[in-house]
Amino acid sequence: MILYLHGFRSSPQSFKARVMRARLAELGRLGEWQCPALPVSPFDAVALAESLAADESPADVTVVGSSLGGYYATYLAEKHGWRAVLLNPAVVPQRDLSHFLGDQPLWHGDGSITVLPRHLDELRALSVASITRPERYYLIAATGDEVLDYRTMLDHYPGVRTTLIQGGDHAISDFPAHLAEVLAFCDQTPPLVAPAAA
Repeated sequence: MILYLHGFRSSPQSFKARVMRARLAELGRLGEWQCPALPVSPFDAVALAESLAADESPADVTVVGSSLGGYYATYLAEKHGWRAVLLNPAVVPQRDLSHFLGDQPLWHGDGSITVLPRHLDELRALSVASITRPERYYLIAATGDEVLDYRTMLDHYPGVRTTLIQGGDHAISDFPAHLAEVLAFCDQTPPLVAPAAA
């Protein structure tokens, strides 16, 4: 199962989500794809993601998280042992989003969301101080990200497989060029427990 979690004010209509969905459709693999519209509440967003993967073995789930979705993906990977692909992930969204309290327009369509102080508290509660099992993660970070600092991402995900895009942008506009590697990572089924030393 490939579970795509979009970013703040985004939707399943995001560029990267549409690119992934189209490629999986070409491969006849749409049955593996889930890309929900995430609620504004971080707790509700995580609960929705967990419900969609409730019947899956942890070894069969890869969560792909973009920006704020990457923050959720990290929490879920640590909690459930899922693989995670992180696309310019947010590391401290409770700080970054403190400037976005109140009504915020969505990127796709005419809707809006209302960001409340309690949502920042929920983000703090989902914080992962440091990751375990770096092999579980694949990070794609752009040095030209105009929204988030790629150096914060590199510091928070030490030892993980990383594609560092020189330049680029927060949206990862050249995402199609990285899609084959992303799907190859999704298709891995590493053991959930490291073998005991002989």
